[in-house]
Amino acid sequence: MPDVKINAHDGGSFAAYIALPEKTPAPGLLLIQYICGVNKVMRALADGFAKQGYLVAVPDLFWRQEPGIQIIQDPANPSKEEIQKSLALNEGFQDGPAVEDLDATLKFVREHEACNGRAGALGYCLRGRMSYLMAAYTDVDCAVSYYGVNLENTLGLADKIGTPLLMHIAGNDALVPPPAREAITAALSPKANVTVHVHEGVNHAFALPNGPNWNADAANVANDESYAFLKKHLQN
Repeated sequence: MPDVKINAHDGGSFAAYIALPEKTPAPGLLLIQYICGVNKVMRALADGFAKQGYLVAVPDLFWRQEPGIQIIQDPANPSKEEIQKSLALNEGFQDGPAVEDLDATLKFVREHEACNGRAGALGYCLRGRMSYLMAAYTDVDCAVSYYGVNLENTLGLADKIGTPLLMHIAGNDALVPPPAREAITAALSPKANVTVHVHEGVNHAFALPNGPNWNADAANVANDESYAFLKKHLQN
């Protein structure tokens, strides 16, 4: 279906791609983008989750810098310019306003006529951190984080996380050095509502189809865990 407009808490509006399930009402899912915007990859992922029975929303979290960004449509062949653009957008990204935008999206999803009122979040890459922050700052029903970056700087929020949280960490993540991985695991693994899975031998973005670090075996394991986790907390 066409993109929708969501009103931001602090004024203005931003777009979100919506994928509807066959049967409604259904639980909602916020799918949080890689650093390439709401591109073909994210839309395909959203469509896949919709086929599993979720009302999926993929909000444009770069709208405060440049609305409507869709770059690196083919992760196997990104251009130098696309990579530089993605990194520049990420450099200008601010967590605080993004959490507010995700909270506005959560409200939109829960109030959608096709939603049953429950909603989770799942984020990838540098937005894997946003899933973690949603678990700390919003009333999302559950959250999944794939290889979040800079999480070691937010571990003071661990005690705020009361919702179920599943975290996938790449054991050889070039963006998360061993001391950071160890700190994240030590801080979060003891929490009863948090599951931390370190996928050994794989690099950052190992679950990005056709990406440079794509690892089909590890991706299948992580995705199956995520599907079961979401089903347990949103569909049962």
